[in-house]
Amino acid sequence: MLLLYFTLLVPFLFALLVPLLYRYMPRIHTGWFVLVVPTGIFIYMINLIPIIAKGEKLVNSVPWIPTLGINYSTYVDGLTLLFGLLISGIGALVVLYSIYYMSKQREALHNFYVYLLIFMGAMLGIAFSDNIFILYMFWELTSIASFLLIAYWYQRKQSRYGAQKSLIITVIGGLALLAGLILLSIMTNTFSIREMIEADQMIVKHQLFLPSMLLILLGAFTKSAQFPFHIWLPDAMEAPTPISAYLHSATMVKAGIYLVARFTPVFSGTIEWFWLVTGTGMITLLWGSFSAVKQNDLKAMLAFSTISQLGLIMCLLGIGSASLYASTAILAALFHLINHSTFKGCLFMVVGIVDHETGTRDIRRLGGLMNIMPITFTLMIIGSFSMAGLPPFNGFLSKELFFTGVLEAARLNIFHLETWGILLPILAWIASIFTFIYSMILVLKTFTGKYKPNKYEKKVHEAPLGMLISPIFLASLVILFFFFPNIISNNLLQPAMKAILPGLLEGGGFENNIKIWHGWTTEVFMTLGVAVVGMLLYISFPKWSGIYEYLPEKISFNYIYDRGLVGMEKLAAKITKTYMTGIVRDYLLYIFIFFVVVVGGSMVLLNNFTFNPSGNGPVSAYEVVLILVIIGAAVLVMLTKSRLTAVIGVGVIGFVVAMFFVIFRAPDLALTQLVVETVTVALFLLCFYHLPELGRETGGVGLRAANLIVSLGVGVLVTLLALTAQSNPLVDPISTFFENSYQLAGARNIVNAILVDFRGFDTMLEILVLSIAGLGVYSLIKLPLARRDNK
Repeated sequence: MLLLYFTLLVPFLFALLVPLLYRYMPRIHTGWFVLVVPTGIFIYMINLIPIIAKGEKLVNSVPWIPTLGINYSTYVDGLTLLFGLLISGIGALVVLYSIYYMSKQREALHNFYVYLLIFMGAMLGIAFSDNIFILYMFWELTSIASFLLIAYWYQRKQSRYGAQKSLIITVIGGLALLAGLILLSIMTNTFSIREMIEADQMIVKHQLFLPSMLLILLGAFTKSAQFPFHIWLPDAMEAPTPISAYLHSATMVKAGIYLVARFTPVFSGTIEWFWLVTGTGMITLLWGSFSAVKQNDLKAMLAFSTISQLGLIMCLLGIGSASLYASTAILAALFHLINHSTFKGCLFMVVGIVDHETGTRDIRRLGGLMNIMPITFTLMIIGSFSMAGLPPFNGFLSKELFFTGVLEAARLNIFHLETWGILLPILAWIASIFTFIYSMILVLKTFTGKYKPNKYEKKVHEAPLGMLISPIFLASLVILFFFFPNIISNNLLQPAMKAILPGLLEGGGFENNIKIWHGWTTEVFMTLGVAVVGMLLYISFPKWSGIYEYLPEKISFNYIYDRGLVGMEKLAAKITKTYMTGIVRDYLLYIFIFFVVVVGGSMVLLNNFTFNPSGNGPVSAYEVVLILVIIGAAVLVMLTKSRLTAVIGVGVIGFVVAMFFVIFRAPDLALTQLVVETVTVALFLLCFYHLPELGRETGGVGLRAANLIVSLGVGVLVTLLALTAQSNPLVDPISTFFENSYQLAGARNIVNAILVDFRGFDTMLEILVLSIAGLGVYSLIKLPLARRDNK
């Protein structure tokens, strides 16, 4: 198991080496060194397949904060391994692709690969973590790393905007997730996800069940760009294409999918979970596919198609959670999870090639590239047709299973499906039509038509072989998984299904066998209908595309986000302006009022004030006189109009306090007080002598009354606190310890013993601070002189 921990930490460890490799080996593209990391992890994950396929689970824990029950616990089952293979496998292909896509001369590759490795390690951490706090730590780390990757070209305004939007939305969802996980831990008295799953019956009956479920789903929906939180994903396309291919097709956006799948055993079988997950997924599927058709930028089209496909997977997870009779939906979700990573990763890389070789992604400028870029054209056909659900590509099989899943759900007699269930296959069929349309646009608008070289910024030619290797490999998997689907079904999908629905395979009655042809079923006719209607709508697109103009911009979620952000900034600026006046008096007023309200209110509510004068010593007449002198000097400071008189009044207070030290037999403190007070008064007199006389307070009676009230409040409260602390000590006074200073430190003077012996380290550090400050001042003084000498 140590090898597993090392594997999970390798991306972070190697991220520390990347800047050194970039600096000291400039002739070699840094990506070649980085490629070793995901490749090695993928090979290690491959070796785990036989173990997990047998039904075994790997559990281990390394203590981190054992007193709080927080340990770095890992839990490897079929679902974990599936995501680990996707993260590392797609990661290796993306790194290989980036070696040829990212210019060594023009790009800061050390930053690029450091961010990429941090993100890869964080995604692996999410998939393999069993402790909820470790999972949350990696969850937020993916948001931070994604922010850095999206803003990689930070010189661009849109890159900064997209990175900020993704960070704000996903971090808000992450905080909701943390709250939901804490509620689960309260219900189950454990931080282990595995133990929470085992306590599912107790969770469902708990009063915190619904709040925890809503908070966890909010975290999952924001991360996986579900409606209406999908708005961050299209703006994230400002990242370099390798990042889009990795984060937004195979990894980060799948984190929310993983979370829903992981907690399905906890919340499944409830109507709230079913309709929230299924309904949100179906709306996202429909809206994403509908919005993708109107896009003119290839990456924007792929972004909305990703939103749509994520909605499809989310919808299937919701349907599959309803009943074991709907378990085909779980199989479809997991199969499409793999298929989507292959064909969408391929498509992103192909779009990157088109952009790299033509200088544009605008479909209004593209066309006629079929003969010039035949390999890229072939790859686009494979990826797009698979996304459209056409044979002989893997997307056809998972899309057929999707239709089977929604049809099975429509026949169930639970969760009001006997009434509303018919909407699921209808909406799924409509969304599939739009998916077919934008898939045809990707192929036909980009590669067919007349070639017009004057529209391109570069002389167009086929991409170099190095840039084609990764998409060719993914396209090969698209076809391979169509003809041999049960290779991954038996070894990956079945263990993953068992992790999501633990009672499924034990109960029997389910054949985990994916077939290419089932006969002339309803699903086949639905597919034929999608192809026929989709092609007719594609051909007639100019006639009905005007419907997109009827969508008012001011009610779009992007507009609401932008206006809301601007509104919050203005509101924050307005509020800040009201209390950040630049006047010290106002700031002190805030502090004192807060002090009086919070501390004084606590004393009143808790009835904490006590006064017990029985242990006090007698007060002599001269002590009373000294107290009256202090009070008189304080009043003089408040009422005088002369700065000189005010300084003298403050000095009188200090000197009288020194006399109190003499009375209380503390000559050292008295001497220190006299020296400090003398120096302070002298400095005050030196500075204030040249300042004008004090004027009258310009705030009027109200301001003076406010000052009086606050001053009295603070004075009375501090007095009450002192009396209460003296009358009701919570612990024994420390003075008894220092009375033994001679035995402990060999010093007859207690004050000296405290300063020199008991507070020796503190005094030494104070001297160190003063020495550093002195050196700084000396350097500032000498620096200008040295510069003058050089001139």
